[in-house]
Amino acid sequence: MLTSMRFTMVSTYLAIIVTTLVLMTIYVIGLLSENLYSAETVNMFAKANIISEIISDGWGSDMSAVSSEEFASVVEQSLAGTSIRGVVTNMSYSVMYDTNEESDLIGRVFMRDVMKRALDGEQADTITDAENDMRLVSVAVPIKESGNVIGCVYLADSVNAIDDTIRSTRASLIVFSTLIIILIGMLSLGMSSIITSPLHEFQDAAREISKGNFTKRVNAKGSNEIAQMGETLNYMCDELGQLEEKRRKFVSDASHELKTPMAGIKLICDSLVSAENLDYEVVKEFLSDMSDEVDRLTRIVERLLVLTKLDAGVSSLNAEEVHIKTLISQVAKKLTPIATSKDIVIYTDYHDIDFAPALMDYDKIYETVYNIADNAIKYSPEGGFVHVDVNVDGSDMIIKIEDNGPGIPESERDRIFERFYRLDDSRARDTGGTGLGLAIAKEAVAMHGGTIEVTNASEVGSIFTIRLPYRTIGG
Repeated sequence: MLTSMRFTMVSTYLAIIVTTLVLMTIYVIGLLSENLYSAETVNMFAKANIISEIISDGWGSDMSAVSSEEFASVVEQSLAGTSIRGVVTNMSYSVMYDTNEESDLIGRVFMRDVMKRALDGEQADTITDAENDMRLVSVAVPIKESGNVIGCVYLADSVNAIDDTIRSTRASLIVFSTLIIILIGMLSLGMSSIITSPLHEFQDAAREISKGNFTKRVNAKGSNEIAQMGETLNYMCDELGQLEEKRRKFVSDASHELKTPMAGIKLICDSLVSAENLDYEVVKEFLSDMSDEVDRLTRIVERLLVLTKLDAGVSSLNAEEVHIKTLISQVAKKLTPIATSKDIVIYTDYHDIDFAPALMDYDKIYETVYNIADNAIKYSPEGGFVHVDVNVDGSDMIIKIEDNGPGIPESERDRIFERFYRLDDSRARDTGGTGLGLAIAKEAVAMHGGTIEVTNASEVGSIFTIRLPYRTIGG
């Protein structure tokens, strides 16, 4: 694929250069030809007009054979030092003078198209092919006396020298263009190699990544687009490596969490099977323990399913008008029996604010507040408190949940939102915790465009602060 890409790049560069050079050569040769032919034509017109003026002024309308001998010197002097042939005729196309004595045209009729146009009063020029591969440029101007045409001056000269100059220039341009094409081809090949060489490394890295090797890195040097692509690939490898590590940890933790209640159930079943003459009360106690383990297993599975939906993007917000006071009251009511059993007081504070119904997903926010408050009750000492405070800060709704538990070390505050993470693993298992509640809470708040953070209270305990955009129907 990279070989094809390199070939395409080189071919494209060469096609552009060849097209440019061909067009440039055509333009230069055309411009050179036009200028050279034009310069020659202008020069011959100048000489022909001089001869015409002198003949007209000196000899008037006398275009006899005798007078032609008089203006012969004028024609010869005007054309001295050139290879231009000069012919002077009268209105009958009879040659009065011809610089080419070998042709013996004096007194004879000599006709050319440009001469006819000259005798009609115009100045004319043309380029024609003559014998022996010779090309001629011819001009003809009228000779006038008192406004009347009495004859014409015809000049002709070979343009073979001009054609040779044009051919030489064309050959030089072709050679020059060929050298440029070769040079550009070599440079293009080199540049394409420089560009595509890192892509080989990217290709190898991509193959390794597809095999699950996220430790592969590419050497990204400089600040150009290729280097940026390499940095992006390395960043992707880092992210995939972290995701893979999280996946492995998640699978390991999930397996461990599921294994624990299943091991408990297996132990109870084995005890029941191996025991003889069991008392009804003992069997009932075993079955009660088994039921607790099944409930714990169910909670883990349910929360894993919730996280799976959140990760897959299947779960979406069911935004509706929610009275936040009602939601908090429902959470407090649901947790009151658990709090009462530990002599813990749950109280709320709304700062006498008349909250307008907020647009949010009731179930997700309910579960978020419930999970945090439930953790606060579980980790608070007997006779403690859980304080739920609801307030408004600009365009945000702030929900704070404070307890007087042991607090959370600063080094652990970010990790408590990780899945299956527990500060006190043995205590969490005793309370039936799955280590997934805070992870679900964080995902639910993030789906609302909010944030959740934890700080320690001034003396003891922790404060969880949930910040949600306060959106209303009319707002």
